[in-house]
Amino acid sequence: MALPCLSGLISRDGMARVSISAEVHRFLSANIRPGDIVIDATLGNGHDALFLAGHIGEGGHLFGFDIQAAAVNNTLKRLTSHQLDHRATLIMKSHACMADSVPEQFHGHVKCIMFNLGYLPGFDKSVTTLPESTLSALDIALHLLSEDGVISILAYSGHPGGADECSVVRAWASQLPAALYKASVSEALYDHNLPPEWTLISRTEA
Repeated sequence: MALPCLSGLISRDGMARVSISAEVHRFLSANIRPGDIVIDATLGNGHDALFLAGHIGEGGHLFGFDIQAAAVNNTLKRLTSHQLDHRATLIMKSHACMADSVPEQFHGHVKCIMFNLGYLPGFDKSVTTLPESTLSALDIALHLLSEDGVISILAYSGHPGGADECSVVRAWASQLPAALYKASVSEALYDHNLPPEWTLISRTEA
């Protein structure tokens, strides 16, 4: 599964600004179907959660994680404003706790797991995701993923500790067994030298 090149702040025509998350959502939308179980591993302000909840239909369910109450509350408000809160279970815990918080019946059946690493926009920038817990969460995500599922990771190097986390994600993806997983990496076309990296993990076809 080849990734498109993310356009970042510069649009395809070089004029309008384009949301990186919107580019990721556009690509992932083809992989999510009504009835799917999905995870937002880093709720933030709820944009990924809203995208996921909007694609899983009434028969699907979203599990969302964040350590900050503001992130959980903001996501709940966003989902409620779109009348999608009943499709979600939001949990104020680290993404490293996903295995204990997602019911065992869904282990191995999660269609899409999204990570948007870094800090919560608009809040304390010193509170960030950390390489150690992110690495644990990524290992857990492999266990939770369905055979046709995908793991999407947006990692940013522009904040303190971000470069280390990007390196950890890159190294983790590179050592996955090729017989089981395919890892694709796309770097955004940004107008500065610290572009975000988008990593997509999918199961390889038998």
